[in-house]
Amino acid sequence: MKKSQSRAFSVFILIVGSYFFIKGIAAGQSFLAPLVTAVILALIVLPLSRKMEGRIIGRSFSSFVSTLLIFIFSLFFFALCSLQIKSFVDDWPEIKRTMAPEVEEFKTFLFEHTPMSKESLEANYPEGSIPFLDKPLNEGARALSFLRQAMNFLGVYLLTFIYIFFILNYRKHYKQFLLRLFPDRKKHHIKRILEKSAEVVQDYLLGRLILMSILAVLYSIGLGLSGVENYILIGIIASLLTLIPWIGNIIGLAMAMAFGYLTSGDLNVLWGIIITFTVSQFLESYILQPYIVGDKVGLHPFFVIIFVILGGAVWGLMGMVLSIPVMAIVTIVFQNIDPLNPLGFLFGKETED
Repeated sequence: MKKSQSRAFSVFILIVGSYFFIKGIAAGQSFLAPLVTAVILALIVLPLSRKMEGRIIGRSFSSFVSTLLIFIFSLFFFALCSLQIKSFVDDWPEIKRTMAPEVEEFKTFLFEHTPMSKESLEANYPEGSIPFLDKPLNEGARALSFLRQAMNFLGVYLLTFIYIFFILNYRKHYKQFLLRLFPDRKKHHIKRILEKSAEVVQDYLLGRLILMSILAVLYSIGLGLSGVENYILIGIIASLLTLIPWIGNIIGLAMAMAFGYLTSGDLNVLWGIIITFTVSQFLESYILQPYIVGDKVGLHPFFVIIFVILGGAVWGLMGMVLSIPVMAIVTIVFQNIDPLNPLGFLFGKETED
């Protein structure tokens, strides 16, 4: 009886502790999100940093160069996004004119098949406006909100690269700290866990980079043949969005439809976009990913979905991107600690006997 009560109490403590742990992580997003992002990015460039400091330069300068490379790549990505957004904003009047007949048909469908009335809809969205997109907002409030968000993002953005430099430059110090937390007989085991965690994340993200490059080419070719303007730019951004499992593919498809079909209003363009993404996703799922990424991470697909959703609920878009590499590290740690080994088995991909 006492044993069953002890187990029930342990389960209760685990559930309550997990709840408050997740709440704490969510509350500490402004501090933890850039730090975790910096750790993951530092692991990506760690092999490059090691090669540079071993053959050419010292650790401090190699850490700076590695951080600078990530910074330049991020600027390139934001420049691509900014160009596409600017193009969309410039084309917005033409998009509204092109989509006006479809908008009116959509409104008529709402009036005929839903309880929504014409008066209630047009009270919030005047004639010619697009529901849920044209939201009236005071210009001063919009500018102030944008400025505040831009300043917050810039601060977190720059802080992330400061973290990356210090993580790379003083990584031996941090590693020694972790090893000192455990007795001498376990130091070799802990060192192996740290090395394996770093290797798994590096292999996974390197595979994803190769996969994204191939997808960028496939998307660009398909969207170009479909008649989408700026097809190379859209293809690159859509491929980068695949860092977010499943959800990123949906966002990429929606973006291509927004910048392709809404601009032209041509159904042939729409079908071309759908066929492009369908074929590309088939190739990614059944041909490219098994051979390029393979089982480097070894995560159970069901729990991948759960971790992605949980990451989005806790940290939003950033949580979705970080969920897979963080889950990979957590799974490896669990698999190498005896009391937590069942959880490591649960999160890992099932192997056939």
